[in-house]
Order: sequence, then C-alpha cells, then structure tokens
Amino acid sequence: MYSRLHESHSVNTHLLRSKMIAESLPFMNDKRFASTQVKAPPQLQKTGAVRVSMVSPGFVYEPYALQEKISIWRRCFTRSGWRRTKEDFVRELRSAYAIAKLRKTGYSKNTFYIEALELYKQINILMANGDKKEIRKNVTERMYSALKNEIKQREAIWDGVYWEMIEPVVKIRTLQARLIGIDRTDLKKAFIQLTLEFLTKQKFEAYDAKGNVLAGDRKKEVLVRDIWVFEKSLFHTGAYWRLCGRIKL
Repeated sequence: MYSRLHESHSVNTHLLRSKMIAESLPFMNDKRFASTQVKAPPQLQKTGAVRVSMVSPGFVYEPYALQEKISIWRRCFTRSGWRRTKEDFVRELRSAYAIAKLRKTGYSKNTFYIEALELYKQINILMANGDKKEIRKNVTERMYSALKNEIKQREAIWDGVYWEMIEPVVKIRTLQARLIGIDRTDLKKAFIQLTLEFLTKQKFEAYDAKGNVLAGDRKKEVLVRDIWVFEKSLFHTGAYWRLCGRIKL
C-alpha cells in the first residue's frame, strides 16, 4: 500500500516525511477549524478517566473519495499525471504516518476491526430501535445530531424497523487514516480518524403502527456497502473509538 523509496535515502526520507506531515496536518487552533466539547453521559462522568475523551474536532478531515483511474502513460508522461502521482503519494504518506503514530499506542488492526464491527452493529441496532440515548455514547456530538434527525424523519414515516446483519461479514478494510493536530509544538497531541469500508449482508423491514410491512423484506439478504469514519484521541486517558462520520460515494 505504501510507496517505497530508495534505501540510500532512508534517513533523509524519514526527516522529509515527518516535515511534510507536520506541515500538512490541520490544527484545531487554526482560525478555520473549531473544536467541539461534549459532556459525557452521567455514568461515564463518574469515571474521571473517560471525561476528557469526550472531545472531538467536530469534522471529518479530508473525507475519503474515489480517485479517477489513470493510465500508466498519462501518469508518467503528462503534467497532470505527475501532479496526480504526487497527490497519491502524499495521501498514502499521511495514512502511513497516522497508522505509525497509532501503533505506538498499542494499536492492533485485528483488535480494532473487532471493536469497529461491534460499534457498527450496535449503532445500526440502536438506530433501528430509535434509542437516541444509547447512541450518544458511541458517536461524536456532530454525528449524534445527524443520527437524531434521521431517526426523527424515519419515525414520521414508519412506526417500527427490523434490522439484522448476517455474520460473518463479507469484508472490512481500512481506506485511509488521518491525524488532526491540537498543538503545533507537540505532535503527540492529536486525534486520529480511520475510514473503514464495511461490506455486509443485511436484512431490513419497516412497519406501520398496525404491523403492516411498508418497505423491505426480512427474509431477503441484501449486500450493503457502508463507509464509516471512526475517531479517537491519542493523548487523552481513557479515550475510545467513536463514529464521527459516514461517507456516501
């Protein structure tokens, strides 16, 4: 996944990478960015270690987007191809840097996938049940507002919803990783956002107040592709992963 550079330039390359990433990271003390502080649920406020983890940048940094495929000839022999190659390299470099920082905190991809999948199932079940109180514990404040509005709009149309995910999942993969800096003088103070693709088989059915089916069929499995962004603080004690965004391609 990551671009490889010539071994003879490994030392200089490492310094160049760190400098490029440090200069390209967004910082929350910039005027164009705003921070959002969210109060933890009462049961979590009792554990002081969790209280500070309820802070979020309040936005998804560089939302993942599909890139147009270009030919080898265009990539190697045109100005637009050179520019695209540079952009692709920077994107990969940012992901590599973010993952490297995350690994220093004890990150394991397999462990994170298990946790992310559990969050994915739990949030979808809570959405189907219209449980806004429980959802709030697993998402950022901005995401909570969006999900709360979705539940309100859905309840105006359907009285009840059935949702089920068939396991094992078809596929989970990481699409990109990004860091959001807090302090330019201390790069350890940062949030990380991991964008994951979930490819799963699901069952869905919606009812009216009398139990009549209005949409879907709980007997049929449907292949669903979701792209979710999970966020975590790298410098707050007791920080945990939360959903901060969903991306539609």
